[in-house]
Amino acid sequence: MKNLYIDFDGVIYNSIEVSYKIAEEENINKDYESYYQFFKNLDWCAVLEKSDEINDAFNCIRKIIDSSKFNVFVLTHVVSLKEAELKVKLIREHLDDITIIPVPKNLSKVKMVRVKDAILVDDYPENLREWKEAGGLGVRFDLDMDGKGFPVINKLDELIKMF
Repeated sequence: MKNLYIDFDGVIYNSIEVSYKIAEEENINKDYESYYQFFKNLDWCAVLEKSDEINDAFNCIRKIIDSSKFNVFVLTHVVSLKEAELKVKLIREHLDDITIIPVPKNLSKVKMVRVKDAILVDDYPENLREWKEAGGLGVRFDLDMDGKGFPVINKLDELIKMF
């Protein structure tokens, strides 16, 4: 069985879209440090309340787990412990038998888990490039089906047929 790591923001929940909209409304500079501080102080409770599940993600993950084809994990960047806590709480409301791995934003996801031959589903191409360079398989999640050089899906249960 292959290890399958699924990103949260932009794949399971549209929280990245909601948080960027808030940043735009607050005229946050688009440099790394300004964004980092913004996300660190962001009211993640409000963000997650304003966000929506993407394309029946939790039911799709349940189908993936039930297929017994993968060891399934949620691998998500976080900027604060509160963000990690709220994401875990939300995921646990839907899935109680999945491992959730919060990754400090200043670390690459490839530094947190064994990547070789594992699959990462992420909406951010740079994460996928790093993953591939480390020996993993990257699948881009994109509602517009723009893979940016990677296999692409717009619904998580498509992974069952893909692999």
